[in-house]
Amino acid sequence: MRGMGNMQGMMKQMQKMQKDMAKAQAEIEASEFVGTAGGGMVSIKVTGKREVLDVEIKEEVVDPEDIEMLQDLVLAAMNDALKQVDETTAQKMGRFTQGMNIPGL
Repeated sequence: MRGMGNMQGMMKQMQKMQKDMAKAQAEIEASEFVGTAGGGMVSIKVTGKREVLDVEIKEEVVDPEDIEMLQDLVLAAMNDALKQVDETTAQKMGRFTQGMNIPGL
């Protein structure tokens, strides 16, 4: 019967870890991230859920003769914002999976 106490302790630890993970995920989802490109000429704000909240494009960067450059700047700003979401998620959630070899995490 000695193993039952260990099992209960492990279950409590798992439940606490699950709560902590849910809290960390909620914090990430509620956070806002701003990606920029062109020295701040284009900025895009996204949530941790990867929802776009705002796109700002400075007037000086709008050149009707060079739409491709503006498209590249928007893409770069979006990728910058999403990279920040990924890095923050890896940092906050990684502490829960450290040392574990769990596929998909």
